[in-house]
Amino acid sequence: MLKIYNTLTNQIETFKPIKPNKVNMYVCGPTVYSDIHIGNARPVIFFDVVKRYLTHLNYKVYYVSNITDVDDKIIDRAKALGMNEETLSKLYTDRFLDMQQKVGSNLPDFMPKATDYVTSMIEYIDDLVKNEYAYETKEGVYFRISKIKDYGILSNQDLNALNEGVRIDLDPDKENPRDFSLWKKTDDGLRFSSPWGDGRPGWHTECAVMNHDIFDGEIDIHGGGTDLRFPHHENEIAQTEAHDHHHLAKYWMHVGRLDVDQVKMSKSLGNITLVKDMIDTYHPLAFRLFMIAHHYRQPINYSIEVMNEYAGIYDKIIRNLKKAFLSLSSEGFQQGDIDQHIMQQFEAMMNDDFNTPNVITLIYDLIKQLNKTIDNEHKLSLFATIEHILNILGLMPKFELEDDIVIVYRDWQAAREQKNFRLADELRGKLTEQGWI
Repeated sequence: MLKIYNTLTNQIETFKPIKPNKVNMYVCGPTVYSDIHIGNARPVIFFDVVKRYLTHLNYKVYYVSNITDVDDKIIDRAKALGMNEETLSKLYTDRFLDMQQKVGSNLPDFMPKATDYVTSMIEYIDDLVKNEYAYETKEGVYFRISKIKDYGILSNQDLNALNEGVRIDLDPDKENPRDFSLWKKTDDGLRFSSPWGDGRPGWHTECAVMNHDIFDGEIDIHGGGTDLRFPHHENEIAQTEAHDHHHLAKYWMHVGRLDVDQVKMSKSLGNITLVKDMIDTYHPLAFRLFMIAHHYRQPINYSIEVMNEYAGIYDKIIRNLKKAFLSLSSEGFQQGDIDQHIMQQFEAMMNDDFNTPNVITLIYDLIKQLNKTIDNEHKLSLFATIEHILNILGLMPKFELEDDIVIVYRDWQAAREQKNFRLADELRGKLTEQGWI
């Protein structure tokens, strides 16, 4: 039985979806004004694993992750590059989708763009104003956090001591400096007509409204990075409580932060590593292995030394699998039976709040067994089982076996048996060069 840590209640809970055998999941996506960095990739990778595993458990999963394509950052970046916002956001949306797939993640089932929901956002904000959860000033429309009795429930912060991570808008007409923006009045950049004047929606409202329109009710899982817990996710909950009278999601899941050389990534420090640059040096799935080898709720420290280590580990895993695949294929074996005892071990680990570090240790042990066994039926079963687990984790590459490689492998085996060491070394060199042993 799957158990997960629910940030909303701060405890491990047995996962029980709202509707039997169906899971609705929403994960906050990128603001598309630049290429994603390796920290942005962590939720992309982890929640892809969540969907894959829930699907393995026979849940029908509907996974939604949004694209924020209207934002001050987009406007500022577009001006700096001499582009319009739509062109800029499309450029970086396409790059994001490409990077998402390169690190082994499937695309979500639906990726709504914020700009497609502006009309709904205006109607949603208008409802909040009419019900006195929001009010208008000269600068825009703001949400009254004082109207929400349990505001701070997700981040465990007291309403009177909310300091961390809050951008206090410089609007003297706000009733409370902590009230957050639902609509920003502006004549700058991409803007839309509304009852309160031209402007654009607030970021927190975008996600709340897209959830409301797409799912039309409480969802099972809402996820994102731990940095979004407050104020973004807290403010999503506040609006949803006011508008729909629930906490938006039954389970809230947050992935830990990724630092570089023990320091938080920051443009000012110049220590941001982009995914596109990282995968120029390392295999994208080696990076995915690095992410999955750490528990999703724990912080990760990225360094060249650590990444080199995982690149070596991934190469070793894949070479061992390719060697076994080549050996079995050369002898005419097809598909083996998945070892259900091993799968029970795997599921026990994953059911323990997605304990992927233990799963990676299990894979190491299975690879050792694969290398040691001389029984082809056992080897076939081990290979099929490892392949199945790695597919759930998104770590299994496709092996394309050409006939000439099989011939070289058979000749190498024959040369070894004949003790023709010179020829055996030469053939082994060809196989090693092409990554098969």
